[in-house]
Amino acid sequence: MPLKTASIKSLFTKEISLLAIILYLVEFVRGAALIGFLPIYGKETLGLDLDVIGAAITAHYLIDTALKLGMGYLVHRFPVKKIINIGLLASLIGMALIGWADVPWIFISAAGLYGLGISPIWIYCLTKVKEESRGAQMGFLYMIWLVGLGSGPVVLNLVLVHSEMASYWIMVLVSAGAWLLSLMIPKEAHAEVAAVPFRKQLAVLGTHLKDMRLLLPGMILQTLAAGMLQPILPSFVKDHLGMASWQYTLLLLAGGGFTALGLIPMGRLSDKLGKKWFLVVGFLMFGIALYGLTLSPVTMLAFIWAVTLGLSYAAVLPAWNALLAAYVPPEQKGLGWGVLSAVEGVGGLLGPIIGGFAATGFGEPSVVLSTAVIFAVIGVIYLLFPFRLFRGETPAQRM
Repeated sequence: MPLKTASIKSLFTKEISLLAIILYLVEFVRGAALIGFLPIYGKETLGLDLDVIGAAITAHYLIDTALKLGMGYLVHRFPVKKIINIGLLASLIGMALIGWADVPWIFISAAGLYGLGISPIWIYCLTKVKEESRGAQMGFLYMIWLVGLGSGPVVLNLVLVHSEMASYWIMVLVSAGAWLLSLMIPKEAHAEVAAVPFRKQLAVLGTHLKDMRLLLPGMILQTLAAGMLQPILPSFVKDHLGMASWQYTLLLLAGGGFTALGLIPMGRLSDKLGKKWFLVVGFLMFGIALYGLTLSPVTMLAFIWAVTLGLSYAAVLPAWNALLAAYVPPEQKGLGWGVLSAVEGVGGLLGPIIGGFAATGFGEPSVVLSTAVIFAVIGVIYLLFPFRLFRGETPAQRM
């Protein structure tokens, strides 16, 4: 059977299909909340400053990142169904509280509580990725993730123009739907990895983290830059690009749509051609496109830059995550992805609060310009460092 056919069938098993639907619903709400609802509702309706909004997004990522450190351990030792179900129930409660968060500490706490449900479903999906087709399967998972993350803000912005409460209830109902679907996960569901003593797992993983120490700055910087944009993006588009809400919605569609369309093809190409140049060109173009947006371009040019951002992101994600996957020992995928995701999450944790404070003090364009510089620097770093894994060599081959 051809590899392509086999990998497609493995992607669409009954369990993977159910997990993909749950993942989509979770990311739909997360995208709607973090990219649209929290910044817009928090600033325009509740009158909160961007630093408070940034702190709320940071609280979300703080909980998410903290759980990732232990999530791999949990999926090895407790029923996956129970872990996912409890996490999604906590997220539903957090989302329900956001609509009534009329003081900053409640607003921040509710956003943090919502972060409890993200890690279980995402880490478990990652344990299902097959070694022989990492790029393509990572592309599939990230396509589901990005379609959810992108369609959430689009739907939210269309509804938010007419009714803030309607947009809020959509998020609550979709969160409830994800939780209810998690009840359908088979009781016998388990992470497809062998049981290894926790101390041994940490020791082996520590060796791999040491081996990939040159990649760690890039892991943190890219999520830091992306996080800085989250609390300021809606107001930047409205105040500095002069776009209406419906135009902002189309801008998100352009960027997110081209990312989703490009993920699987880019993943397959990176498997064939190697990962280095997808990372170098992708990050450099990301920086250039963000810089272009700071120049207050006309609407058509802004959409061209959004498409460039989408395609650049599609080039980077499968190559980057397939590269990271080479450092995760096959027998301890849950723990490995949990720790690596937590390392990446450090940047996402700091980014929103830094972006919020910087925007409050210096304005939204300064934040976008700063992130453009960060992404360009990451591209140059990957151009200069000749990582052996860019040529397809795994850590195991060097040990």
